[in-house]
Amino acid sequence: MTRVADDASLTALAAELHGLVGRLRRRLREEATAGDLTPSQFAVMRRLESDGPATVSELARAENMRPQSMSGLIAALQALGMVEGAPHPTDGRQTLLSLTDDTRTRLTSGREIRKDWLARTLGAEFSASEQAQIAAAVELLKRIVDS
Repeated sequence: MTRVADDASLTALAAELHGLVGRLRRRLREEATAGDLTPSQFAVMRRLESDGPATVSELARAENMRPQSMSGLIAALQALGMVEGAPHPTDGRQTLLSLTDDTRTRLTSGREIRKDWLARTLGAEFSASEQAQIAAAVELLKRIVDS
């Protein structure tokens, strides 16, 4: 692959892309907020949603946290009624944590709201040609993520 930019230009592009991705994430979060949850709490809820029930220890390992820190985070989510615990089927000393049905519904609804906002914005703010450019850029961004 031929390099078309010098290191300083690539560094500037990387910084701009990083900032832009952060701003887009914040904007999407604003469209369907789940209250005053921290990024760590969102990460745990997303993990429970995608990977299914888990123990505090498993969640702590997956999120690179200490089990004590994860316990506090889980306690806060349980107090909000977003996470519930059940006895572990094979180890009675542990609790298997999962999302409540209401939380699962709220996550799905929030995701749909964000996608709807983004689709409406793409349709209202960008011409068909610009939409094609964005689609091409998305394919390039996928290569970054997959590298």
